[in-house]
Amino acid sequence: MSHEIFMPALSSTMTEGKIVEWLKNPGDKVERGESVLVVESDKADMDVESFQDGYLAAVLMPAGSTAPVGETIGLIVETEDEIATVQEKNKDKSINNSQSIKSERSEIKIDQNESNKLEVKIKNIPVKQKKEDIATEIDSSIIDAAINSDSSRVVATPKAKKVASQLGVDLTKLRGSGPRGRIQADDVLKAKGQPIEVPWIGEGNASVGLTDSQKPINRKESKVGNSFGNPGETIQFNTLQNAVNKNMESSLDVPCFRVGYSINTDKLDSFYKKVKENGVTMTALLVKAVAKTLSNHPQVNARFSNEGIYYPEQVNVAVAVAMEGGGLITPVLKDPCKTDLFELSRQWKDLVKRSRSKQLDPDEYSTGTFTLSNLGMYGVDRFDAILPPGTGAILAVASSKETVIANKNGSISVNKVMQVNLTADHRIIYGADGAAFLKDFAYLIENEPDNLIS
Repeated sequence: MSHEIFMPALSSTMTEGKIVEWLKNPGDKVERGESVLVVESDKADMDVESFQDGYLAAVLMPAGSTAPVGETIGLIVETEDEIATVQEKNKDKSINNSQSIKSERSEIKIDQNESNKLEVKIKNIPVKQKKEDIATEIDSSIIDAAINSDSSRVVATPKAKKVASQLGVDLTKLRGSGPRGRIQADDVLKAKGQPIEVPWIGEGNASVGLTDSQKPINRKESKVGNSFGNPGETIQFNTLQNAVNKNMESSLDVPCFRVGYSINTDKLDSFYKKVKENGVTMTALLVKAVAKTLSNHPQVNARFSNEGIYYPEQVNVAVAVAMEGGGLITPVLKDPCKTDLFELSRQWKDLVKRSRSKQLDPDEYSTGTFTLSNLGMYGVDRFDAILPPGTGAILAVASSKETVIANKNGSISVNKVMQVNLTADHRIIYGADGAAFLKDFAYLIENEPDNLIS
């Protein structure tokens, strides 16, 4: 009896998945709970496990292909004797995974510009000629590459392949640091002795993107902005970017309103200087402040449903993180009010690290009840964030800048001021709800930042 392997739904927003690699070949024994293949969902790479013991009889979708959720991508049989029968029935669909990899990887492509250097005249080689004679007519480096490719499959991220192509790094000679030895972009950079890239996240040593006009400006060489392609190219959206695009388009159907608030961060800055030496991050501080305020404003933590207003049992704060290969992901810090500031910072660092290698579990990026987006480290003075589907509000945090303030007694002072803007679903959250939330959030930061420690 055969059992189908379906393309699973690894998240609530996933509509299709890309097969990264098959961990088993046709004919291999499979145990219940054992990983059979790796699927790239809209947010992460996940192992797909077998639900029964048996043998992998047929691979219907090869590595690198995309299938909609629910599509049959492989077949498992209960006994070894059934393999041949199932393969015969599905011979037009099945793919010998190991053979396809072998033939694909063993192809040697010679650049036309290098044809004058490498003259490989295969047609002129006699059929009975010895292997040693053939080897003398082909560049040894090409043979090495072919042997490496033939004996082991190179598994690398698209970013790693692009960087390797630009820097001239042979991926077959690298040991990957990613899951199951997958080569990351950082591995390629290390091989060339170049500095490692970091993800673009709302994080830094400065206070919420703190700027100081009194300090001398250190002139640095201008850095080229990020680009996913070269001039004149059209680059296809990756899986994560497609997921973000769909989410942003669905947000257009939500009637939102926006309200802003200016917050004095002098006390927050002082408190941060005390705790950052113990590994506390500014993101953890902001998340803690948001969570404490949300606990007193459950309406802002709610979300719309067809049955009415849904009030989650927990306060889970999602934080927007831009990925180096394009797209966004929102790692979730669950119940921050129940976690002390130091542990919260450790959890955040772990989430960011695993998000880079796309190893977050679905509940670590899809269970947020409120979203935080911080662009303060870029020095922006204000911005509005787009409301993610499935939540009722998102808070956009800008940088903290020295600002001239007119005090109530008529005097003038210079204070650090941070602008925050709330985007909310007007079907469940009203202007007064958003304003009250921001007022209490500002009071906590301006007057009681020490309460964020626990």
